[in-house]
Amino acid sequence: MLWRRLQARVPSARPLGTGILHGHRLHWHKSGHDGSGKCDVVPTVEPGHAVHGVLYEMLAAEKPALDRAEGVGAGYEVEQVDVETRDGPVSAFLYRATHTDPDLRPYHWYKAIVVAGAREHGLPTDYVARLEAALAIDDPDAARHAEHIALTIVR
Repeated sequence: MLWRRLQARVPSARPLGTGILHGHRLHWHKSGHDGSGKCDVVPTVEPGHAVHGVLYEMLAAEKPALDRAEGVGAGYEVEQVDVETRDGPVSAFLYRATHTDPDLRPYHWYKAIVVAGAREHGLPTDYVARLEAALAIDDPDAARHAEHIALTIVR
């Protein structure tokens, strides 16, 4: 969700606004190449479950680069979904995890990036609090931690 991070991968990315994906729940169980958990949205039949997020537009020519960065074919697959926005439903794509492990936890820097993106776009306070409450672990690579945590610093 963090604009700076997405723009590093897709320079044309521009936020359109926020949206809600009903009937889904956020999990941090996608197996990352670094051994930590990454975000995934999972369908659920539980009433009231929804994932809040940010809709972006980008040049179609840049999507293959984003697919590579996100790991399409190696951990994620692309799926079309309908997202509720204040202007009505919008068709969007998301990345759904194909390799998960319920015991995984995100690194602190990854969780910080997700939380910073949620704050940046004004997602509901209670939703941000749930993101902040996710258990996270230390990254043994201090340089990687510093590089990624720098993205969360508001300039």
